[in-house]
Amino acid sequence: MNRIVAAVAFLSSVGTLAAAQARPFPAADVQQIYQRLLPQIEKIPMFDHHAHPGYADDPDVDAMAAPPGSAALRVRDTNPELIAAAKALWGYPYSDLSPEHTKWLIERKEEAKKQQGIAYFSTILDKLNIEQGVANRAMMADYLDPKRFVWVFFSDSFLWPFNNQRETARNADEQVYIPLQEKMLHRWMQQEGLSKLPAIFDDYLQFVSRTLEDNQKKGAIAQKFEVAYFRTTKFSDPPREQAQDIYQRFIAGGIASEQEYRTFQDYVFRYLISEGGRLHLPVHIHSAVGIGDYFNLSESNILNLESILRDPRYAGTTFVMLHGGYPYDRQAIWLAAMKNVYLDTSETEVLLYPSEFKKLLKQWLETFPDKVTFGTDCFPYNQALGAEESYWLGVESSRTALAAALAEMMSEGEVTEAQALELAHGYLHDNAVAIYQGKVH
Repeated sequence: MNRIVAAVAFLSSVGTLAAAQARPFPAADVQQIYQRLLPQIEKIPMFDHHAHPGYADDPDVDAMAAPPGSAALRVRDTNPELIAAAKALWGYPYSDLSPEHTKWLIERKEEAKKQQGIAYFSTILDKLNIEQGVANRAMMADYLDPKRFVWVFFSDSFLWPFNNQRETARNADEQVYIPLQEKMLHRWMQQEGLSKLPAIFDDYLQFVSRTLEDNQKKGAIAQKFEVAYFRTTKFSDPPREQAQDIYQRFIAGGIASEQEYRTFQDYVFRYLISEGGRLHLPVHIHSAVGIGDYFNLSESNILNLESILRDPRYAGTTFVMLHGGYPYDRQAIWLAAMKNVYLDTSETEVLLYPSEFKKLLKQWLETFPDKVTFGTDCFPYNQALGAEESYWLGVESSRTALAAALAEMMSEGEVTEAQALELAHGYLHDNAVAIYQGKVH
């Protein structure tokens, strides 16, 4: 309720300062306001709250891989904006991305990698005025400068300790995803010195906790879940005894039924959330549309997580809802009424063109502007069109959409220019940085 009162007070003060009732349409000055705001927004150092920096041949860029599936128009390699990205970052001399021309781009990048070493990706951040960014990766890379990149690791694999034959057989996507979760779990086991998983449930939970603690000691600022790719995000609240019984029946062999597996996962997911609160380790959750042909939108609806986010037992856990629940973004922003819930716009600013992303961003800034954070969701798609170009696309899309949204808000009498720039600083940098209490710039 305090957040809602604060938001109402903020909007009331805006109306007072604007000395007029907010109007339903922008005036003729909106384009001029946009042109005035954009250069000021471009000067704001950014904190990229969600990204996957890395080389195209680095398997640790993510804890999973992309199965074949349909891609939205803007994220296809035919997007002409990617040519603009290559020109801006590398001085690309061509006007197409034909194989013979992208060879020039690949060679230019390889030359820069050899010359710059650990400074390579930092240089990309410098070109885009990104002060610091999240490296959301399976493991950190030694070619990323830890002064510029902070680590967010994946916790999904703790949900998959049993025989996963039934899970893998569900569809072609899971045949890609589940073996990678098994691989990730074994990497955590290796890190913690385990040759096999404990036979006792309490010991398994201790292994989970030690992994979180050790990752935090290594510099991790948060844990992330991609659980929506693997199962429903509707989590029940089973008693510990029930999860313990299932674990100790199936850890040595056999195949758990779907209901048994989900019940076990429901408990462990809640345990991980609770540990996030104990360790002051924020929890990032994929909450929007996903890749692959079998991603289930209704089962991954962000509102499925409301029972988790509004559970008073987790009031000490900070949640970042990655990608802002899109396409359920109108509902998602109201979850940010909770003091410990934030929305990140990564992915949406790339899936949507700025003209549409502007509408989403404007609505959020008009509701809980202090709870919205910027992210690129950059990813190395291939050697020619890598994380570098997707960094550029995310940055340019966000800045232009932000300037357009704020220009409309100013023209409609909702905010003054000073307040608009304050909102811009919050979205691009300050809101996210405040979450981590001195652990980031």
